[in-house]
Amino acid sequence: MSQDAHAAASIAREAGEVLLAVRAAFAVDVEPQERGKRGDAAAQARIAQLLAERFPGDDVLSEEATDTDARLSADRVWIIDPLDGTREYSEGRADWAVHVALWERGDLTAAAVAIPGEGLVLDTSSVTPAPASAVSPVRLAVSRSRPPAITEPVRAGLGAELVPMGSAGVKIAAVVRGQVDAYVHAGGQYQWDSAAPVAVARAAGLHASRIDGSPLLYNGADPYLPDLVVCRPELASRLLDLIAHATDHGETS
Repeated sequence: MSQDAHAAASIAREAGEVLLAVRAAFAVDVEPQERGKRGDAAAQARIAQLLAERFPGDDVLSEEATDTDARLSADRVWIIDPLDGTREYSEGRADWAVHVALWERGDLTAAAVAIPGEGLVLDTSSVTPAPASAVSPVRLAVSRSRPPAITEPVRAGLGAELVPMGSAGVKIAAVVRGQVDAYVHAGGQYQWDSAAPVAVARAAGLHASRIDGSPLLYNGADPYLPDLVVCRPELASRLLDLIAHATDHGETS
């Protein structure tokens, strides 16, 4: 395992342990919004501490930290989501994640996604190629609460089975793990929502792009990165064609 990937995995795991400990200590009357707020803060503090100790010269882009322009001229930037899936975390579910990714001179070079509720960490150095699909029909990961409009034309075109689950990181990890075949999102996300899981997916040999087929770019001045496709490579052309047709016919809004 590379030094950076090892660090990403270690940091994601430690942040996950912090989140589990914080959640275990909640009194029953703590409101869900407060649970998420405390978890986010605790995980962010731990990740920031670890990055400062191990990589003091690197910059950071995190959902839970103040952004600055310094990262735009930096050679190395850690892109962090300390708690991806606040709702699931607050509800006591397992389908939430911790994202730790390293962007280096134009591309993602190392990353880890922890799913602490399962005791699982996936990283770019040790992830194995995504297993081939052994079932039919195609399985499509979707939000358990608010599937984007693009889901229906893609489902119909593939004859797919919808598999609801929590956070973006968990959905992309499900493609990596062979639990589903694809994840399509067009409802708005930020760079920290996808950087780590996309890096892991690429390392596992999966297709990852914007819904128009263009590259997913990170460490941009605007952290907004609203859409993506992650899928088994043999599905990519078909998926992108379905999305293009749906977009042309106004079926994505």
